[in-house]
Amino acid sequence: MGKMYFMQGNEAAAKAAITAGCRFFAGYPITPSTEVAETMARELPKVGGTFIQMEDEIASAAAIIGASLAGKKSMTATSGPGFSLMQEALGYGIMTETPCVFVDVMRGGPSTGMPTKPAQGDIMQVRWGTHGDHQIIVIYPSTVEEVYKHTITAFNYAEKYRTPVVLLMDETLGHMRESFYLDYEDEYPENIERIKEKDIEDEELFHPFDVEDSAAINPLAEMGKTRFHVSGLVHDETGFPVRNPNMSQKMIDHLDSKIRLYTEEISIYDEYMLHDAEIVVVAYGSTARSALRAVKKARADKIPVGLFKPITMWPVPTSRIKRIFRNSTAVIVPELNLGQYVHEMSKLNKQNKHIESLTKTNGELFTPDEILKSIIKTWIQITEM
Repeated sequence: MGKMYFMQGNEAAAKAAITAGCRFFAGYPITPSTEVAETMARELPKVGGTFIQMEDEIASAAAIIGASLAGKKSMTATSGPGFSLMQEALGYGIMTETPCVFVDVMRGGPSTGMPTKPAQGDIMQVRWGTHGDHQIIVIYPSTVEEVYKHTITAFNYAEKYRTPVVLLMDETLGHMRESFYLDYEDEYPENIERIKEKDIEDEELFHPFDVEDSAAINPLAEMGKTRFHVSGLVHDETGFPVRNPNMSQKMIDHLDSKIRLYTEEISIYDEYMLHDAEIVVVAYGSTARSALRAVKKARADKIPVGLFKPITMWPVPTSRIKRIFRNSTAVIVPELNLGQYVHEMSKLNKQNKHIESLTKTNGELFTPDEILKSIIKTWIQITEM
């Protein structure tokens, strides 16, 4: 038996985090993510968890990394300006291979920007915001049900690949309320599938940073159950800093390979009416909702168009997108930014197919008719070629 739930997007992220086993949250309130912290402050104590409001976002990011290394699944939540402050700690979490979840509910920017308006301007910040060569896993749902489901996915990916994972939302998704069905009645069920840290015997010698096999993902043991060193410097298998060029190369290669080589199994996406689509709309987050409606309207007018909705934004589902370019004539990418993800589409456009970038930065969502207008325009162009 299951149950229908009615939740706000931010509330769903918080409650799903607790379901996934999160027992530590550190954050600083910032619109439009504040409800995540509010919900965690109310709900975490009920399950024996800890909520701390930190002095700023820098401290919040550092705190969740420390809590994770101490054995607690942990999360923070913020928006664009706060996420900018978290970048150094995010890089530390990547280098130390520490599983934790960062929630970024996007707002208009730069700077203070438009705190209460939707935007998708952090797409490149989540990928490249922290310095150095690295990979990152970023998940971006488009419905409240997906927020709930993929918050759990974010925690499992964080544990499986031993890395920080970013859960993206936009202001609209974070604040909207929707009903959805879950397969269980208990609000925080115990039988949900969760990935856990390695069981280590006391005093057992454990090398959590062994990179001899660059694609291997070493399980993380809870600090206190065994001894290992943690450093943001390039380090060997024991965690202690090294100056050996070969070991340094292996370390950086490992941080890349352990995610890049598993892109296929990490990638999550939805497809609608792609079987015969000559035009494919690639849309994500709240924009994908309008895009789906536009695709249905175009289909009613006999235009062969489909929708590809990436949910895992990074790593990019490259093999599937390459097939989309091979099988279609044109691709349209609507985004609430000046065109960020469209650059990734261009890199994969080996057949030099037509790409249309549709952008918007005024704090308003795309309407289905705006995307439909672009579909019709593109259809006329390709049929007249």
